[in-house]
Amino acid sequence: MSAEVNIPRLDLDDYIKGTPEQRKQFSDNIGKAFNDTGFVTIANHGMTQELINELYTEVKQFFSMPDEQKLKYEIPELAGQRGYTSKGREKAKDSKTPDLKEFWQSGQVVTDGDSVKEEYPDNVQVNELPGFNKVTREVYQRLEYAGKHLLRAIAVYLNLPENYFDDKVHNGNSILRAIHYFPIENPDSLPADAVRAGAHEDINLITLLIGASADGLEVLTRDGHWYPVKANVEDIVVNVGDMLQRLTNNKLKSTTHRVVNPPRELMKTSRFSVPFFLHPKADMDLTALDSCIDSEHPKAYTDITAGEYLDERLREIGLKM
Repeated sequence: MSAEVNIPRLDLDDYIKGTPEQRKQFSDNIGKAFNDTGFVTIANHGMTQELINELYTEVKQFFSMPDEQKLKYEIPELAGQRGYTSKGREKAKDSKTPDLKEFWQSGQVVTDGDSVKEEYPDNVQVNELPGFNKVTREVYQRLEYAGKHLLRAIAVYLNLPENYFDDKVHNGNSILRAIHYFPIENPDSLPADAVRAGAHEDINLITLLIGASADGLEVLTRDGHWYPVKANVEDIVVNVGDMLQRLTNNKLKSTTHRVVNPPRELMKTSRFSVPFFLHPKADMDLTALDSCIDSEHPKAYTDITAGEYLDERLREIGLKM
């Protein structure tokens, strides 16, 4: 596999439970992949296949509810950050055409008295599906745990203290999103540029994606080709977001990716996926690290906090007015 498509499969247990040599190798490998393409696949991420199956069962049940039922859970003033977001709301940053999807978002639950609790709206509970509320909460916690350890490995790669990110992501503004790319009954009625998810980069530090129910995810390689990302069923896909790219002054790549439409004969089928967007607290300073700036790599971005950047991007993608 060439450097342009360096998407290795790494075992998170090598970092969490491994020898010093295994831990260093994991850190080097994830750093190199995030420097090359911004994507890896991860095994032993802390979720059982049984839990993943339960999650997708509940997600499919929610999205199979009638639109009028789902719309009870849409709260526009929350800018899509909690509850349901209906079809036609979100678009890629530079697109005028909305993505062909609807989604649900759950956020942080602060339980330790941290004053940041006041900044977060409560999660919306689905009255009809208590199992949905339970399983999304458990998946959120397990992916947050995995994400914190992945950030520790990244910190080591960047020659930062291993716990550099710990206090920044503790009670961070992370989001679990359940996405339904809905069936298209009449493909000829679509705008020419309508796709399941237009080409975009993620906003956050890193994204952890639980294997989707169908193919379609593609990344844009350095030489300008679209490359399909396929993971083993039990693995998750992890990629760099814009916040980590800004912090590292482009050393780690927030790679453009998209979800393409299926072949015409499959347009009437659904696709489901569940990404976890790992965000820091709003006050994290995203000013580029001094160690990532030199004469060959001058500072590329203005100083901004994570909260300011998130607000800016939510406006660009149409979720916030």
